[in-house]
Amino acid sequence: MSKPLNMVRRILLMLLLALAGLAMPAKAAEPLVADLSDHLIAITTGFTGAQVLLFGATDGPGDVVVVVRGPTGRAVVRRKDRVFGIWINSAGRDFEEVPNFYAVASSRPLDQMLAGDTAQHYGIGLANLDIRPVSETSAASADMLQALTRIKIGESLYQPNAGKVIFLGDRLFRVDFHFPANVPTGSYLVEVLLIRDGVIASAQTTPLVVSKIGVGADIFEFAHRHSAAYGIISIVIALLAGWAAHLAFRRT
Repeated sequence: MSKPLNMVRRILLMLLLALAGLAMPAKAAEPLVADLSDHLIAITTGFTGAQVLLFGATDGPGDVVVVVRGPTGRAVVRRKDRVFGIWINSAGRDFEEVPNFYAVASSRPLDQMLAGDTAQHYGIGLANLDIRPVSETSAASADMLQALTRIKIGESLYQPNAGKVIFLGDRLFRVDFHFPANVPTGSYLVEVLLIRDGVIASAQTTPLVVSKIGVGADIFEFAHRHSAAYGIISIVIALLAGWAAHLAFRRT
């Protein structure tokens, strides 16, 4: 989708949301209504990243926190030690429930809106992610966990600082999230929280899917489902390319 069309779509969605909020009877109005400009991030050839707009409305004063979590899985962190002048991997730690992507945005600084136990309970902020070592012997590896977080930040998959939720008037709000070119595929959850007097007054969860499409996706799926056949085909193509290059150079 072209940028002008995407912008028009965003504006229309925000206008529809505003009109829907005005048309609702006061008693029937939801405390919080939010949606995404796109529920699918399509990774095609030449993909350089994507920008997704989240917009919404509240039924009155309050603060808004938005959390984007990628699919969770296991991650291994290894320490590099120098042995006889050569850097090698030595001790390692396995962690589970590791989000492959994490970003948060808020209308005010988090420490001014939420108590520490509330932020920890809902996993709001990098310091409150429920990342656990796989084995009990790994429980004291806080430095490894910090290293994992640094790696994710370096890959632009974790956002070190909270983004800004912008209010347009008293009720409408919006926030943009950037997804880098190396964003992992899978199902994401976008959590929108309405905060009043330090308490979560309302919450909404919206799905977001990141998926490969096109020829690249077909090749990726074939390589993972039929790895042996993919390896053989790759070798044959490489041999044919080398043979064709050899013939071309012989003729010259």
